[in-house]
Amino acid sequence: MRCIRIGSGAGYSGDRIEPAVELAERGDLDYMIFECLAERTIALAQRAKASDPASGFDPLLEDRMRAVLPACRRNGIRILTNMGAANPLAAAEKVRDIARSLNLTGMKVAAILGDDVLDRIRADAHIDDTGQPISRFGGRLLSANAYIGARSLVDALAQGADVIITGRAADPALVLAPIIHEFGWAMDDWHRLGRGTLIGHLLECGGQITGGYFADPGYKDVPGLARLGFPIGEVYEDGSAVITKVAGSGGQVTAATCKEQILYEIHDPGSYITPDVIADFSGVQVEALAPDRVRIDGASGRPAPDTLKVSVGYVDSYVGEGQISYAGPGALARARLALDIVAERLELTGVRARDLRYDLIGVNAMHGEGLSALAAEPYEVRARVAGRTDSLKEAMRIANEVESLYTCGPAGGGGATKSAKDIVAVVSTFLPREEVKTSVHLRES
Repeated sequence: MRCIRIGSGAGYSGDRIEPAVELAERGDLDYMIFECLAERTIALAQRAKASDPASGFDPLLEDRMRAVLPACRRNGIRILTNMGAANPLAAAEKVRDIARSLNLTGMKVAAILGDDVLDRIRADAHIDDTGQPISRFGGRLLSANAYIGARSLVDALAQGADVIITGRAADPALVLAPIIHEFGWAMDDWHRLGRGTLIGHLLECGGQITGGYFADPGYKDVPGLARLGFPIGEVYEDGSAVITKVAGSGGQVTAATCKEQILYEIHDPGSYITPDVIADFSGVQVEALAPDRVRIDGASGRPAPDTLKVSVGYVDSYVGEGQISYAGPGALARARLALDIVAERLELTGVRARDLRYDLIGVNAMHGEGLSALAAEPYEVRARVAGRTDSLKEAMRIANEVESLYTCGPAGGGGATKSAKDIVAVVSTFLPREEVKTSVHLRES
């Protein structure tokens, strides 16, 4: 059977760049994806775009493209990425300019538009989890972006695009699109689309599947994490695949790393809902063929849903935070006293907070007081106070009270930090898929 090779050059916005360069130079790839959007990322990008219409795309776009474009052009590798975030068109223009500066003439860069549906969110739209109307956010609403599927990316590939930049596309769609394009799959071949979606899900998180997020010393030891290699999918036209990596790179690909990635962020393995297909991973088979070569097969799919999920970003509140450290004999007692002082101060001064947290990092911050009693007395501890408020001013008052412990609190406090910022939160709603119209905009260097 025919086979194509797809590499994952990034699993999140701030991911390492060197493994992508390694893939471009030594991965013998046909395609490389960069999956760089988290749920809140696009809301933050929309806010950046509102203040500067030329911004709103991934901050590492230029660094990544300058690093990989020469090798990708030389080796015939086509790139698909959601680094466009809130502004795919500006991102495409930037990549075209980078290609021109690198003398990579004739490179076609496509921007996929249409995921931004803020102006189409109906007044009667409701939050999926709570049923509350979206209108309750009023002027705090920042963004509304639908998760688009592979179809428009396939169209861009058919038009000869060398680089495709989207906004809020579903993560697996970045991989599914080149598979559909290369093998001529129909957009209603649900069985194959489910198989291709599994491959996209395996590759979307970069180094997680090559041992990065998997590693746990003494239980799951992984070699060479400082030079972790990112994954490659050898994809066959029937939808089966072999997951591997560049020979000699760090990390590992095993049946266990692949199984963990299959289960990652999956609510129901039998009904993994995407814009392209409802995938069924319940019958997946994982087989280790050789060191760093694992065969994946057995996924399937059912017809795609009638609606598309929309990620809605809004300013939820403000958070003020302060931290200070104590060390030496009695560190824990002094840190506890510090928290008691701040709690009393916030009450005395009338700070208005929705929620307050008082943490002793390293003692109770993760699991509460129940387990901390079992631990030995720490030699050092960091006290943290954080509160959620309705204004930046109130948030700053919380942070200031922690900093004042320098001279007004227990002995030996040091390394105090403070901050106050607004919190961008995300909720979900749905739109009928026919209301989300995508388009391909092609640029050439």
